[in-house]
Amino acid sequence: MVITWYGHSCFKIQAGETVLAIDPFDKSTGLTPPRFRADILAITHDHYDHNNKASINGEPFLIDGPGEYEIKGLEILGVESFHDDEEGAKRGKNTIYKIKMDEIRVCHLGDLGQEKLTDRQLQALGEIDILMVPVGGKYTIGAAEAIAVINQIEPRIVIPMHYKIPGLKIDVAGLPEFLKEFGSKETKPEEKLTLKKKDLPQEEETKLVVLKLANA
Repeated sequence: MVITWYGHSCFKIQAGETVLAIDPFDKSTGLTPPRFRADILAITHDHYDHNNKASINGEPFLIDGPGEYEIKGLEILGVESFHDDEEGAKRGKNTIYKIKMDEIRVCHLGDLGQEKLTDRQLQALGEIDILMVPVGGKYTIGAAEAIAVINQIEPRIVIPMHYKIPGLKIDVAGLPEFLKEFGSKETKPEEKLTLKKKDLPQEEETKLVVLKLANA
């Protein structure tokens, strides 16, 4: 499996010839929209910084809400959640995706705004190997809440997303606040995350992986 980050909450996840895209953004974010071919496109919620379907090449199968899906050998589960901590009253609903690909369980939290996951959500998600978590606050959970959710899920690897980077016009916090909460003083960003199931960390402590912006 190869995971590439295009900024904000947009990722390309590839196993063999199969490519899945999540949350491509609009140019009005200030960032250059992603351009790559995908077989499957998952959208967590219908906001301009997550739903730019036109930027993804090919004719991907679209998943844009809760449910169970099986496409091209991938098992995908969409779990309903909220974009705020008032049961969607401020910003509506959000879909969390669990993707089983290449025998690795990946979870993308989208624009999760709940301070913690419910027992029902946790039970639906089950065990997670790699967790993509928003950390920038204001529109999503912030650094402290992200740590609380990570502790609920207990993944083997955490990839932060939805934080301030050069060019982004959306007012969110940067990465340092989350790194401080996580207890990581210095983290060297990686070009992409490439691994097989046997490469997953086996120790109890969760590993933090910070990804560089693709094509930056």
